[in-house]
Amino acid sequence: MKKNIAIGLRLTLVCTVFFCGIYTCAVWGIAQLVPGQSKNYYQNVGQAFTSDKYFWSRPSAVDYNAAGSGGSNKGPTNSEYLALVQARVDTFLVHNPGVKKSEIPSDLVTASGSGIDPHISVQAAEVQVKRIARYRHLSEIALEKLVKDNTEHPLLGLFGTERINVLKLNTALDQLR
Repeated sequence: MKKNIAIGLRLTLVCTVFFCGIYTCAVWGIAQLVPGQSKNYYQNVGQAFTSDKYFWSRPSAVDYNAAGSGGSNKGPTNSEYLALVQARVDTFLVHNPGVKKSEIPSDLVTASGSGIDPHISVQAAEVQVKRIARYRHLSEIALEKLVKDNTEHPLLGLFGTERINVLKLNTALDQLR
């Protein structure tokens, strides 16, 4: 028994040194190499864009409050949740005439697990191009190029999907004029 206690104490000491010291310093060191270094921390939290002259954000279950991030925790068969999604679909269709219900990407009508996701899919941006072009009197080609220029590709071409940070895209949109 004394042998087991001694082994347990040594393992605890090694893990404490590793995870509280070495690992923490390694993560901090890597973070120092990342571009931006918290200068644009606000770009990592979703924000509400609902004006017709901007690309719309993904809906939030927590009203974009980073202090209380989280999903709605309502299942896909919950009638209240389905009514909320249907209301979002109806609102989108009113503001985007000519778009069919089947063309609306799910990320424009459903909240993410965190409720503060700053990204939308490329398809979600592309389906909004006509509305924004009409509202801002810009060519659709210019807006499609803007979407392409602001597309973030998967890490190493393998991990994740293509996505667009809505704040960066809308900032670039404002700079067009």
